Amino acid sequence: MLVWIGDSLVDERDAHVSVFDRGLTVADGVFETLKIVDGKPFAVSRHLRRLGDSAGGLGLVAPQSDLVRHAIDEVVAANRAELGGFARLRITYTAGESALGSDRGTGAPTLLVAASPSKPWPSTTAIATVPWRRNEHSSVVGLKTTSYAENVVALSRAKSRGASEAILANTAGQLCEGTGSNIFIVRDGVAATPGLTSGALPGITRELVLEWTDAVEAELSMNDLVNADEVFLTSSTRDVHPVHAVDDTQHSAPGPVTAAIAEIFAQRSLEDLDP
Repeated sequence: MLVWIGDSLVDERDAHVSVFDRGLTVADGVFETLKIVDGKPFAVSRHLRRLGDSAGGLGLVAPQSDLVRHAIDEVVAANRAELGGFARLRITYTAGESALGSDRGTGAPTLLVAASPSKPWPSTTAIATVPWRRNEHSSVVGLKTTSYAENVVALSRAKSRGASEAILANTAGQLCEGTGSNIFIVRDGVAATPGLTSGALPGITRELVLEWTDAVEAELSMNDLVNADEVFLTSSTRDVHPVHAVDDTQHSAPGPVTAAIAEIFAQRSLEDLDP
């Protein structure tokens, strides 16, 4: 596979970053994940906008959108045969090299773009709640940073219970999000997802579902999740993913509202690859 590092494509075996890169030493960086369907990356403009927003939130100079878009095109074109019909692309942008410690230096940021083939998710999935909380008052709330250790631990707990995603509350006990997805519940025919004040990440697929359908934002409790008529996840690789089990509670999935939203999302996605 060929990957983009800095300002050019290189073989993955020759792709190296410094041991002093802050993305490695203190997770001082941001990233985006896009899906690639039949060689076409989805929602590039929205992902680049959020990448810039996340970088700015960390106090980093935003990456040049034209350069990142060029890097995406080069990586997809160079690896088209290996990527197949469905793939994942990741953009990573770090603060670059600096001396060890928390203080930033004056080095140039590091840009990495890589892609790999991926398997589509199964038609439905199970989720598990975990005891840890999202901090809705965090200095990095709403930013897609490379600091993912909390998510790794939570997801590992969920997978040990046979689930594909862990669902977290925030410090106030409100329903918040998954480790790599946003969550929606359906009650009385209305789909709702926690508002961003809950500490949830502003997911791109979440954003499109809210724009393209009648789904709404709402303040939701963990009891709302337990008592929901339907539940689904959204993410860049899951799209609209029906949930058939929340811990020990079983659901008929997809429910009618979820199925309708999934159909709308699938159709609109085909019509507008870069909305």
